[in-house]
Amino acid sequence: MMDYKLQILRVKSNFEEMESADETGIHVVDDIDDPEIREVDAQQRRIQAFSVGLEGAGDRKTIGTVIYKSIYTVILSKKFNLLIPFGPLAIFVQKKTNQNGWVFILGLLGIMPLAERLGYTTEQLAFYSGPTLGGLLNATFGNATELIISIYALRTGRIRVVQLSLLGSLLSNLLFVLGIAFFSGGIVRKEQVFNKEGNQHGEILYSDDQDQDQDEEGEAAPEISKWESVIWLGITAAAISILSEYLVDAIEGTSLAWGVPVAFISVILLPIGGNTAAVTTSVMFAMKDKLDVSLGVAIGSSTQISMFIIPFCVVVGWIFGRPVDLNFQLFETATLFMTVLFVAFMMQEGTSNYFKGLMLLFCYVLVAASYFVHEDPSS
Repeated sequence: MMDYKLQILRVKSNFEEMESADETGIHVVDDIDDPEIREVDAQQRRIQAFSVGLEGAGDRKTIGTVIYKSIYTVILSKKFNLLIPFGPLAIFVQKKTNQNGWVFILGLLGIMPLAERLGYTTEQLAFYSGPTLGGLLNATFGNATELIISIYALRTGRIRVVQLSLLGSLLSNLLFVLGIAFFSGGIVRKEQVFNKEGNQHGEILYSDDQDQDQDEEGEAAPEISKWESVIWLGITAAAISILSEYLVDAIEGTSLAWGVPVAFISVILLPIGGNTAAVTTSVMFAMKDKLDVSLGVAIGSSTQISMFIIPFCVVVGWIFGRPVDLNFQLFETATLFMTVLFVAFMMQEGTSNYFKGLMLLFCYVLVAASYFVHEDPSS
């Protein structure tokens, strides 16, 4: 009987609320004489108010949760990012001690994870732009670290550093990145086969293959949103720009402090930071028996440097009033020519194994040793 009476009063209360609802949409029934029913209504109103309060608190926590999740996904989820604090430490050492050798090595360690994260955010942004535009984004920002370092070196008049660092990026991609991809893939499988004629569009192939992997695994492709990708892309690019300033300024001092030629630092050591993303990507796909993608990353990056970044630096040098030419001197040109021939012979059969990877890595060691003893007449 009590439940039946309560239902009648609730229907009456709802009818009255529809006719005379206030701004909050809550109508307090004052003409109910039964104290038990009034107590039930009061409890319902308190529960409703508490629920609204929880929803409001949840809205306030949403922004903080999104920021924390984004920071965790981009920065805290990778152990390799533990090297990021070396970047601010390099700036601190330069300000306090001015020891260029330590500044260079700390700055190089700090810029490596930033270059890798720059590639990661570009990949995330490519998920929202489709395979064609995604491949273009990967190709554009794949060598952004080398481009940023070169632009700052041009601003300060270090034209020879620009030439040698871009040459070093070519040698590193063709010998080191490709060699470590062959070696790591050869450890997993005795022999791997690749399409020796189908690696002209490496970055687009890499983007398509990523989409295929995500579809096969049944997972959502992007890990962060589109605007998070854009924001992190700007943050990492700005951090690389700041750190590259200290890194380039420390090259000559490091050469004097260590007794090492500037050519060795620019050709061998400096490209290590920019090629971190290419190394990790090539090794990952080589161990998945997708060597075509590894070849596309290494050779595509080399093609982009030779066909876009070097001419672009010539134009930027003209804007800055710095006469940048393509005269890389005889020794550097001969080194690049022999490297291209060696890599071309390695790819003639369309197969790879760990021994070919060792040969490419050994050739890179020989190139590094030659630049260590070579005296650059332009320095």
